[in-house]
Amino acid sequence: MLTIGQLRDMVERDEIDTVLVVFPDLQGRFMGKRVMGRFFCEHVAAGEGSVEACNYLLAVDVDMTVLPGYTFANWDLGYGDFSCRPDMSTLRLVPWISKTALVICDLVDEETGAPIEVSPRRVLQRQLERAAALGLSVMAGTELEFFLFRESYEEASAKGYTNLTPQNDYILDYHILQTTKDEYLIRQIRNGMEGAGIPVEFSKGEAEHGQHELNVRYAEALTMADRHTIYKNGAKEIAALNGQALTFMAKYEFAKVGSSCHIHSSVWDAAGERSLMWDEHGSHHMSDTFRWWMGGLLHTAQELSWCFAPYVNSYKRWQPGSWAPTAVGWGRDNRTLGFRVVGHGQGYRVESRIPGADVNPYFALAATVAGGLHGIENKIEPGEPYQGNGYEATELPRLPATLVEAIELFRRSEVARSAFGVDVFEHMLNTAVQEWSSFNAVVTDWERRRGFERL
Repeated sequence: MLTIGQLRDMVERDEIDTVLVVFPDLQGRFMGKRVMGRFFCEHVAAGEGSVEACNYLLAVDVDMTVLPGYTFANWDLGYGDFSCRPDMSTLRLVPWISKTALVICDLVDEETGAPIEVSPRRVLQRQLERAAALGLSVMAGTELEFFLFRESYEEASAKGYTNLTPQNDYILDYHILQTTKDEYLIRQIRNGMEGAGIPVEFSKGEAEHGQHELNVRYAEALTMADRHTIYKNGAKEIAALNGQALTFMAKYEFAKVGSSCHIHSSVWDAAGERSLMWDEHGSHHMSDTFRWWMGGLLHTAQELSWCFAPYVNSYKRWQPGSWAPTAVGWGRDNRTLGFRVVGHGQGYRVESRIPGADVNPYFALAATVAGGLHGIENKIEPGEPYQGNGYEATELPRLPATLVEAIELFRRSEVARSAFGVDVFEHMLNTAVQEWSSFNAVVTDWERRRGFERL
């Protein structure tokens, strides 16, 4: 991490010449500009200049296609600018790019300076403000999995992202010998994140050919979302610099396990110094706060599922026996359920196994906080933990099978409408609707293969 004073010194010594001024878009990707280090220090950081970007960046899909249906930004309003206000607490080195630093911005109205409420970082901030009003803070950790391939991104594109070569030729789950073969690259990612001020706990092989997981240290929820986005972007950049590709798709190939983003969450006091989850004498050692937080997560899991599974592909990950959940239930250290209670004492927490690695972490954590607070505010009880195989539990509610089902659940969600506010809710809903519309506007390889000759 860097202070502005340290950045100025490094710019003067020609150790940094570029500052990446970025913000997360609706897909959780970094958008922004490369700003010359001297200009950033003398004008942007000093408040004498600003960095602007077109507001269409919060109204496009993953292909950067301008989408209809948004009231925030559209052709009738002329697609104006917003200002990117650097959050200087996020200023840091980017060790894997020469002479480069990075700062994450909050988006504000260019004239009034008011926050852009539909920006993903602001959506999460609003939920954390709701928690703070109750005297609470939220800690979180996001566990990202990815597939690593021997091809570069350009080679993968030329092959239509099919018939790619996984980095490993057998499953490497916890496997030391096999992961040693990948250490030349995975070590660069681990050490790169450490050098960028993101503390890493460990990396490990995962449950499929070429699949890896790298876990960064838990933090306050907004800090965690920022770390998640820097890590995800950085891992791709480091892979590309090595002439390889990796993907965070939720389900790269149907016959293989998917890639998850398990979200660990816990509620702490306002200062973030003491967890409020453990009760030595409580049922299952759960405090009232933990029980109600869990109750809220369970109660809202279906209606907020789009926030954890935002794409058509996301729903293909939720398959029986796949290590991804299908049932909305909770248990103590039970990986067949949507929610798994782990740890003890100050580390007591709930792991949501619902999200895939394709999530926008700001939306996913905002939904987690919104659901948990709904439980605390209404004292929703979670019931007893489920014992047994959640995949076969006919008495438990199920996660939606398709994006269409998730959209309708989200559309009817009073919790989402109330927690996010009407304008933000409608913006998020339109994003979901447009994703489905975009999918229906193309003919897939699957359709051609089945229908070209045989029908």
